Amino acid sequence: MSYDLIVRGGRIVDGAGNPWYRGDVAVADGRIAAVGRLADAGADRVIDAEGLVVAPGFVDAHSHADGGVIVYPEMESTLVQGITTVVVGQCGGSPAPINPEMRELLEERYAKHMPPGIEFKITWTTFDEYLRRVEEVGVGANIAHHVGHSTVRVAAMGFDARQPTEDELEEMRRLVAEAMEAGAYGLSTGLIYPPGMFATTDEIVELAKVVARYGGVYDSHIRGEGATLLKAVAEAIEIGERAGLPVQISHHKAAGKSAWGKSVETLRMMEEARRRGVDVTFDQYPYRAGSTSLVTLLPPWAHDGGVEKLLERLGNEADRERMRRDIETGLPGWENFAGALGWENIMVSYVRSEANKAAEGKNLVEIKEMRGDPDEFTALYRLLLEEEGAAGMVIFAMQEEDVRRIMRHHLQMVGTDASSVASTGPFALGKPHPRHFGTYPRVLGRYVREYGVLRLEEAVRKMTSFPAQRFGILDRGLIRPGMWADITIFDPETVIDNATYQNPHQLPGGIPYVIVNGVVAVERGRCTGALAGKVLRKKVG
Repeated sequence: MSYDLIVRGGRIVDGAGNPWYRGDVAVADGRIAAVGRLADAGADRVIDAEGLVVAPGFVDAHSHADGGVIVYPEMESTLVQGITTVVVGQCGGSPAPINPEMRELLEERYAKHMPPGIEFKITWTTFDEYLRRVEEVGVGANIAHHVGHSTVRVAAMGFDARQPTEDELEEMRRLVAEAMEAGAYGLSTGLIYPPGMFATTDEIVELAKVVARYGGVYDSHIRGEGATLLKAVAEAIEIGERAGLPVQISHHKAAGKSAWGKSVETLRMMEEARRRGVDVTFDQYPYRAGSTSLVTLLPPWAHDGGVEKLLERLGNEADRERMRRDIETGLPGWENFAGALGWENIMVSYVRSEANKAAEGKNLVEIKEMRGDPDEFTALYRLLLEEEGAAGMVIFAMQEEDVRRIMRHHLQMVGTDASSVASTGPFALGKPHPRHFGTYPRVLGRYVREYGVLRLEEAVRKMTSFPAQRFGILDRGLIRPGMWADITIFDPETVIDNATYQNPHQLPGGIPYVIVNGVVAVERGRCTGALAGKVLRKKVG
């Protein structure tokens, strides 16, 4: 028999956690057609995998690739890591649904995070219209979408720091239902970000109940990962328990010295929740630093009304002094990164203006000195005003012991918490967190081969069948006949991350081939330019 493609002679790690075995994988019409000893079979193309591992394509349990794929569908940093499917719409933010009255404002906000000269147009209103737009553009990897709670809240009631009226809550329910019917896999929240931070537990439960009717998942960037970590984990579990749906805790960590070691308790809390019937799991990236927007350093009240109001407050001396005091003393329930970690552990990763490019890759102590500002808060507020709030940061917050403990746990799966960027050209912006290019090869090269934290087969399971099963993507994540032919081929002796905090746009090593839906998307470690991905839609009913 003749196939479209055969991968010959590799060590097959099937994604289920089973020990590797030697065999061939045949592909026809985009799917895995046969697995085993296929010496007599022919193919239009044969890839020699002798000495290499043949695994399912990696499933990124937590990705922010959704907004950018409209203008950058090639998804280089995703594919070169071996990722063939991304789960997006995370941390409360999805590109849809859109309130048409806010279309222009939201376009301006997206544009601030795009390369100069790149036009970003929102041509959709509903979730289905957005998914259709992505299908029209084409994508490098498969994309499964969550609907973002913050996006829904903005569409129904704007950016205000208040509770919704009953009519507004009903509109939010309607928008979530519409997204689920269009094929969303779940609801995400970002409870340290506006306007998600303004929502009560009860509000989120009401929306999660809608998701439960469609068999979806509640996926949460919880309300705190430092001083409020235990309470925040408990809230996520409570939401799943009350609404009756699975809970996915995003990029689980213990951030800040006050939280170091508390992963022992958070993991125990999740195990106890499962014993009483709450289906809770989590994802993680393999680094001691996190990353988010620079405006997150400011207290919650400063974000009331959106970025425009925040910038007005930054321009007001009395409001600035209040912000400064809040950072120095903290506020109950607020994730105060600067106060907890120190300015020296906050590195600016991205600014839009050329005038401030020298700030990229420097911490706020260094930026203060470089600019001649009297203190770090002054450097922060001036930079935010100059950048109109559009700046990113990397925050050094975790200890290695917690990273390894969380990684070993049987409820852990792997996620990048990264968008898709390029290694060169206009989409190689700033100095993003090295997880953009390094997450999966880092797990395989460092934590499997060098540190022995995980067995190879277990690491692959956490990257493939586990997240696929978690989100209900049941025709991917395993090397089995009938599954879609998403395949990653890597060298277990050389696979490694090369991206660093100062040089993050470095391609990984040891991943020569990546196949998406039967099409070779990475060859000899470089993207082929194929847009072979699909927009995945959760089946309803």
